[in-house]
Amino acid sequence: MSIKPNVIALSFHRDAYLDHLVVVAPDLAEGVAHVRDCLGLTMPEGGRHREMGTRNHLLRLGDAVFLEVIAVDPEAPAPPRARWFGLSEPPKVRADWDSGRRLRGFVARTDDLDGVLAAHQGLLGQAATVTRGALSWCFGVRPDGAWPADGAAPSVMDWGPSGSPARTMPDFGARLDALALTHPDPDGVRKLHAALGLADPPAVVPGDGPRWTARITTPSGPRTLT
Repeated sequence: MSIKPNVIALSFHRDAYLDHLVVVAPDLAEGVAHVRDCLGLTMPEGGRHREMGTRNHLLRLGDAVFLEVIAVDPEAPAPPRARWFGLSEPPKVRADWDSGRRLRGFVARTDDLDGVLAAHQGLLGQAATVTRGALSWCFGVRPDGAWPADGAAPSVMDWGPSGSPARTMPDFGARLDALALTHPDPDGVRKLHAALGLADPPAVVPGDGPRWTARITTPSGPRTLT
């Protein structure tokens, strides 16, 4: 898959930062079990997103970085729009899961969401307000709900004045050390990440993909999440 960034956005000057990694699961319990197998840690429950009909578990990976496992909430009504993270396409979610594409990508935060989306609307979608409990934030969602560039590019969001909730999460001693993407067009992905204004972008290496790998330090030593 060849990646073609919107060259108009190459002049975009605001930074976007890694906010959280996302494991997309066919079933929430299955996702939590995968993380437990990889990291030796059980993720606490996060909550429900009523606008998207989804539910998550969360694991702190630093002061402003965390890991999310997300799946369709079977108790929630179907939303009037496509769910984020491709979750409106259960067969694809299952196919990705069964092929080992479980860590499906990451979300970047920015304080200029409108500017980023205006420059990359065809890729990143439009802003939607999303809630989880008392939290409320703005998130770029494509009309089809799919991952931008099948996960090679991040989704983007703005937490607003409250900032990242990572610092309020229980700390189990897990820390993100490195994030890497395997992709058949690494140069194209690097240009896209530059166009998006990503600060400290992930490593991109040639190979079949998109396929993400995260190296995470845990109390039991370094572990790998895929």
